[in-house]
Amino acid sequence: MSTTYDQLVAIIARLHDAPHDRIHPGATFAELDVDSLTLVEISMRVERDLGVTVEDSELRPDLTLDATAKLIDTKRDQ
Repeated sequence: MSTTYDQLVAIIARLHDAPHDRIHPGATFAELDVDSLTLVEISMRVERDLGVTVEDSELRPDLTLDATAKLIDTKRDQ
């Protein structure tokens, strides 16, 4: 995996059973039926696997996967 988006999708695939045909850059966590507990787990996994701290409150149900990847990249560059 070479991009943050790909790494994020891999994390989501490990933690959540969303159909692969529904996972795309414009999909929101709400559209993927990701609940608040899973959002916290994603946040923890991003920190552990990617070394970037994303606060639980920053991962909202209306956030797209692409926007999440960009958020991670922005934090990584700080």
